[in-house]
Amino acid sequence: AVYQRAFPRALEYANEWAAYQADVSGGHDPAPPREDIRLEALSGILAGTIPVHSHCYRADGILMLMRASEQFGFRIATLQHVLEGYKVAKEMADLGIGGSTFGDWWSYKLEAFDAIPQNAALMDEAGILSSINSDDDEMVRRMYVEAAKSVRYANMDRVRALALVTLFPARQLEIDGQTGSIETG
Repeated sequence: AVYQRAFPRALEYANEWAAYQADVSGGHDPAPPREDIRLEALSGILAGTIPVHSHCYRADGILMLMRASEQFGFRIATLQHVLEGYKVAKEMADLGIGGSTFGDWWSYKLEAFDAIPQNAALMDEAGILSSINSDDDEMVRRMYVEAAKSVRYANMDRVRALALVTLFPARQLEIDGQTGSIETG
């Protein structure tokens, strides 16, 4: 319901500003629309100038956001945490949505009850640009251990598993030209 109200209003907001700019360009001196930073951000999402990296855990929330993106015509770059990504991997892959998840965190709260340690590998296998993340200050220093869990739990190729914490997150953030690999250049 929030999305069904917010995105149409953001489109109206963008149209109000476009009409205002057209009037100013035409030599008129109209009063500007009221500025609203929330609607400005949502307008940027609709225009494709603000990339969407959204936090989702469960399949129902993931599907809801994916349906909203299809309905309102915006692209989701990456879903973070996405603990049930393995349940909707085909749908995510079809829309080209990346998934960033935990290595083996599950059952620590209601949204994580159906999480599995094979999630990152299964999403990767489905064609999703996948990565492993951490919310822990200490663990983030040893992400290679988190990557190794995909080797242990899902028999993932070791080099590909390492890319879950190096190259693939850099690609998700579109900074792979500067970081993420040790390739020449």
